[in-house]
Amino acid sequence: MISKAERDEISEILLKVKAISVNIKTPFVLVSGIHSPVYVDCRRIISFPKERTRIIELFEKIVKEDIGLENIDVIAGGATAGIPYAAFLSQKIEKPLIYVRKKPKEYGERKQTEGVLKKDDRVVLVEDLVTDGNSKINFFNGIRNDGGVPKYCMVVFSYGRPVILEKMKKAGVELFWLTDWKNTLDLTKRKGYFSEDEYRVVAEFLKDPIAWDRKWTSGEKDFGEEG
Repeated sequence: MISKAERDEISEILLKVKAISVNIKTPFVLVSGIHSPVYVDCRRIISFPKERTRIIELFEKIVKEDIGLENIDVIAGGATAGIPYAAFLSQKIEKPLIYVRKKPKEYGERKQTEGVLKKDDRVVLVEDLVTDGNSKINFFNGIRNDGGVPKYCMVVFSYGRPVILEKMKKAGVELFWLTDWKNTLDLTKRKGYFSEDEYRVVAEFLKDPIAWDRKWTSGEKDFGEEG
């Protein structure tokens, strides 16, 4: 099981390599279309060998202590951000690797997975982060459609929304994460990574992203000196 100290360590890695960016003056636009004062980009970590090695070590810890190597047949990476993490981990624990496309190919065998996936193979999906769980469900469905059985999902970062665990439970998949917003926001406050205004605005956004987006787009801004 990942400890509080280890979650702090990963949160700090993300902050130090600038995988977490905050801008309360000009919010980011997320894939969903909503505005956000903060953006998480775990793709940056793969450019930092020491930091990515530590992340793979903790993924390995989860595999060995929480899942069990004997309960895994294949490691899968979700295209595209999850593929490097899955590749590093599969090499580390000596398990076969596949990757999952966002949608099936429209030619050839029309599969959604690439690599060797045998019928009823038990699969661990490795991803960079989970925000609402929708893309993970798509990957799980792709694995099932190609004959595999998605059993577990591991991510570097979770937004920690209750809906995520609800979707995972419904899909029959157990989710593991190295750190999340609750842990990371607490660390930013203790170590001063965010200013007081930044902390307040990000906390407000995370409490209700949709309401925050409406407030921003309507012009009802009260975001401190930088707002």
